Amino acid sequence: MPPLAVVLLAAGTYAFRLAGPLLGDRLRLPDPLRRLLSDAAAVLLVALVAVAALTDGHGFAGWARPAGVLVGGALALRRAPFPLVVVAAAATTAVLRLIGLP
Repeated sequence: MPPLAVVLLAAGTYAFRLAGPLLGDRLRLPDPLRRLLSDAAAVLLVALVAVAALTDGHGFAGWARPAGVLVGGALALRRAPFPLVVVAAAATTAVLRLIGLP
């Protein structure tokens, strides 16, 4: 990525982060729009997790990685401590790959 693009992305990100505290009291969003934006953020996060869990490059990542993500997600939903979630997800993926599951 060209250095100019990196600088522009960094400046834009900083501007968005700064706009929240500066405009938070001045900008009033209707409640339905607030709920929509909250739901949209959740959908975007789920889509990002799905792409990261299911693909490797341009193909399917195999069954071990999605299984590890599933175990981690289940533990997170049960409000397990974060280190346990990460270790259990990684261990699940590692064990399944060790026994030959791609």
